[in-house]
Amino acid sequence: MPEPVTAVLEPEALDALIAALRTRGYRVVGPTVREGAIVYEDLDSAADLPVGWTDEQEPGSYRLRRRDDAARFGYAVGPHSWKQYLLPSRLRLWRARRDGEGFDIEPNEDEHAPLAFVGVRGCELRAIAVQDRVLMGGSYVDPDYASRREGAFIVAVDCFEPAGTCFCVSMGTGPRVEGDYDLALSEVLDGEHRFLARAGSARGAELLAALPHRAAEPDDRAAADAAVASAAARMGRSLEAGDLRDLLARNLEHPRWEEVAARCLTCGNCTMVCPTCFCTSVEDASDLAGAEVERVRLWETCFSVDHSYLHGGSVRRSGRSRYRQWLTHKFGTWHDQFDSSGCVGCGRCITWCPVGIDVTEELTAIRASDGATIEVVQA
Repeated sequence: MPEPVTAVLEPEALDALIAALRTRGYRVVGPTVREGAIVYEDLDSAADLPVGWTDEQEPGSYRLRRRDDAARFGYAVGPHSWKQYLLPSRLRLWRARRDGEGFDIEPNEDEHAPLAFVGVRGCELRAIAVQDRVLMGGSYVDPDYASRREGAFIVAVDCFEPAGTCFCVSMGTGPRVEGDYDLALSEVLDGEHRFLARAGSARGAELLAALPHRAAEPDDRAAADAAVASAAARMGRSLEAGDLRDLLARNLEHPRWEEVAARCLTCGNCTMVCPTCFCTSVEDASDLAGAEVERVRLWETCFSVDHSYLHGGSVRRSGRSRYRQWLTHKFGTWHDQFDSSGCVGCGRCITWCPVGIDVTEELTAIRASDGATIEVVQA
């Protein structure tokens, strides 16, 4: 495999990068600071990036603080994932209006500009790949997801500042960006603030050539590699992940499920912030006059009682059974369905859990007593 095209960009070149993407007709989305968090929104220029900001994350805790430099990507990840743009939380599927004795049906014809994502981390890039397999890789392709995903321009960024809840090294998803991207940036802060840029596609190489840059030297590559290696050594969490599918299958009646259920609020926050969760539901609504009706698709969570509703009632009535379903699917049976883990180690579910439940702690606890005699507890 040939070496990717590389170059060095000055921080000011990010303005040219965003402008070039907008000129090419892309809707440019990236990180920005809003209401005390780093979230993904439309970018007009590089000034919208979280310049000089970082985040401090622990179970159930997220705080922004100022850095002592002008890093553009000196944070981990916030509550948003790119899923909100590829698989929107609310999507109208069709609408019907009464016309005399019948109805006129209007299918969803959502026109949207091609997307350009700026600042995609290695774990997030892997999450997009997971959703690609789920929503485009099987016999039934989600047409709306495919229309948003196909043609999307990905500007990925190597991580050099992991959070206290990150465990991407354990899941093999970061901190270095690997996978399907157009352009990858590695921010270097060793006295000379710069970005090592590498093209991952023909259109990425074309865009890189159009930006103000200089040739990359061995010292530039070494500094970028050192930043990534430092991040890998400072992960906030770790997890022995190799055999989780079989471990969980052996421990479906483990007492730990009852212990975690005593704390879990079944609020579904973990599924909402997760970049790979893909469950949705469909709802119909009409106006009071009965003249108009629409069907919408909404994000759903396996923590809701209705998610497992069959004729006569819910299959998973207890919080214990719903938490077990989420964790065993995410880390276990996802392998059977999609040939990969459903977790990318971003740590969002730990940070944004109101009671600070830590999946790495729960899985480690189950492993610690694997094979022990346990009392069977009914769901």
